[in-house]
Amino acid sequence: MKKISRLAGRILSASLAALALVPAANAASVTVKHAQGETVVPVDPDRVLVFDLGMLDNLDRLGVKVIGVPQTSVYPKNLKKYEGDDFIKIGSLHEPDYEAVNAARPDLIIVAVRSASKYDALSKIAPTIDLTAWGHDLIAQVEARVETLGTIFGKEAQAKAEIEKLDAAIAALKVKAKGKGNGLVIMTSGGRISAFGPGSRFDVVHDNFGIAPATPAISPATHGQPVSSEFVLKSNPDWLFVIDRDAAIGQEGASARQVLDNDLVRQTTAWRNNQIVYL
Repeated sequence: MKKISRLAGRILSASLAALALVPAANAASVTVKHAQGETVVPVDPDRVLVFDLGMLDNLDRLGVKVIGVPQTSVYPKNLKKYEGDDFIKIGSLHEPDYEAVNAARPDLIIVAVRSASKYDALSKIAPTIDLTAWGHDLIAQVEARVETLGTIFGKEAQAKAEIEKLDAAIAALKVKAKGKGNGLVIMTSGGRISAFGPGSRFDVVHDNFGIAPATPAISPATHGQPVSSEFVLKSNPDWLFVIDRDAAIGQEGASARQVLDNDLVRQTTAWRNNQIVYL
């Protein structure tokens, strides 16, 4: 079950949207259908700027060189190298530094989720694609993105290999999780707790990993359903999957471990069996 923390951490950080590829009139370009329309982009672009860490993670895994990345304090360990001066800092995850973007002379700009609202402005500088998406069928959408990036950058073989590795890991995880009990996904932020169930943006735990929900009574709201420690106890999950949002974004505050360390949560099966996974 520990594979969930590694696998979910990668998958949940990935930005999602339905997109497809069709040949462009120029053999050296391809038309990408994405969240905000269609964009003709060069094949294997040389100067690439990326505003989304999920897409940066995918590009890094495919061995694609990027020259510009956002300035942020929340790079995960596997992407720490992008904090260095070898990469142009092109703004934040939310707000581009348009002067830096212009000076970088990009061939392709990739946005998603937090930077999606800047698509129009960035599109005036260079070909831009918005890989934002939300909702169900997370794995299929992640794999579609990897395939698309593989096609754009001539990394089809590497993309296929990464997808096969992901599929194999999920299949093995489903076998390992079978019969091991149900689970509840929660997020802590600012001392508050939100729960996520089937149909939510973290439905991957149930739908793809095969872990039965501890309770079906959770609204599939974007930011989760606000709940209390009493709700966690009433749901009494066998496994508790905890996303510490404050830690993820570098914000000070009570850690998820501190928020959950109370008389109510300590009574749950997950706590008593030491089956809490901090993502």
